[in-house]
Amino acid sequence: MRQPVFEMERWQSRFENTVRCNLSDSGVLPFRFAEFCEFANVDPGDVVLGYGLTEGTVDLRSKIAALYPGATGEDVVVTTGSAEANFLAVWRLVEPGDRVVVVQPTYGQTPGLAMGMGGRVEALWLEEGHDWQPAPGAASEVIRAGTRLVVVTNPNNPTGVVLSDRSRREIVEAAEAAGAWILADEVYAGAEVTGDVTCSLWGQTARVIVTASLSKAYGLPGLRLGWLVAPREVREDLWARKDYTSIAPAGLSDRLARAALESDIRTRILERCRRIVRANLDIVEAWAEGSSGIRYRSPDAGAICLFTYDAPIASLELAERLRVEHSVLIVPGAHFDLESTFRIGYGYEADKLPTGLGSVAQLLAACEQATA
Repeated sequence: MRQPVFEMERWQSRFENTVRCNLSDSGVLPFRFAEFCEFANVDPGDVVLGYGLTEGTVDLRSKIAALYPGATGEDVVVTTGSAEANFLAVWRLVEPGDRVVVVQPTYGQTPGLAMGMGGRVEALWLEEGHDWQPAPGAASEVIRAGTRLVVVTNPNNPTGVVLSDRSRREIVEAAEAAGAWILADEVYAGAEVTGDVTCSLWGQTARVIVTASLSKAYGLPGLRLGWLVAPREVREDLWARKDYTSIAPAGLSDRLARAALESDIRTRILERCRRIVRANLDIVEAWAEGSSGIRYRSPDAGAICLFTYDAPIASLELAERLRVEHSVLIVPGAHFDLESTFRIGYGYEADKLPTGLGSVAQLLAACEQATA
C-alpha cells in the first residue's frame, strides 16, 4: 500500500502552530480540560488509566447508537477519531481495481486512502452553479454499475453546505442501483448555523457506514474520539481490523465522551458550538460583503467557508505568501482540486478574525493592482 501525500494535512501540520493567525482549522474553540470537567460534572479522579474495551465501553456505544435511529450498540465501533474510522472503512471495502466515487470537493483523506488501496477514484462534483450540489441527474451518471464505494462528506468540507433532499436521494438511489456501499463522513453534523442536526445517511440504504467524532461540533478534538456505525456483519470485521491499528480508545477519552453524550450535556455542547459559529460567521460575512473580487455561499454547518476569488494568483502561492508575509494560514483550494479558491476556518478566537481576514483582502487587492 503506497499512499499519496496528504497535502492539506502536511500543510497544516507544518505551519498551524507557527503563525500568529490560524484560519485553517475547521472546528470550534476547544474546551480546556478543567473547563469541560466542570461543564459536564466529571470527576477525572475516578478514571483508571488501563486498557479499555477495544470497541468502546457498552455505555458509550449505546449513547452513540442513540444518535442514529434503528442502531444499537452492536452496530458501533469506537475509534481514535473519525480518521481511524474512515481508514478502517476504506480498508475493509476497497480492493485493487475497485471503482470508488467521491463526492468532491472534499477532505482528502478518503480519496487518498482509496487510491492507496489500489482503487480507481472518480469524482461526483458539487458545482458552485448548482448551489454546491451535484447537477441534477449527475449521480446516476457517475455512480454506475461496477462502483464499489461512494464517499460522501455531509455537511461538506470545504463548502459547509448540506446536501439537499434531492441530492441525497439521487446519491442513495444511484448507489443502490449500482450495488455500491456508501461511506458517509458526518463529522460536521451538529455544527449547523440554524435548524436541525443534518439528516444522517444511516438507514437510508442497507449498505451504508457512517463515521463521526467529537472533534468538530463538540469542541473536543484532543480526545481523539470517533466512531463508525455499520451493519452488524461488517461491523464485526471493522472491529477485528482495529486490532491492527489503535486496539482500544484511550480510557480517559472514553470516560469524557460518555459525559459529552449524556443527553442534556450534548444539548448544551451543541448550543455552545452554534453560538460560536453564528457569532463568528457574522464577522466573516461582514468582511466578505465589504471586500471586492471574492464570492462565497454562506455555509449551512461547520465553522468553515469556501471563497472563490478573481485575483490572478494561484491558490498555493496565495496561501504561501499569506503565511510568509502576514503570518496567516489558510487552506489553498488546490488541496481540494479547486483552483482560485481558498477555505477559511472561523471557529476559534473571534478577536483574531478581523486581522487575519484583513491580511487576505490586502494581499488579494495587491495582486489585482499588480496586473491592472
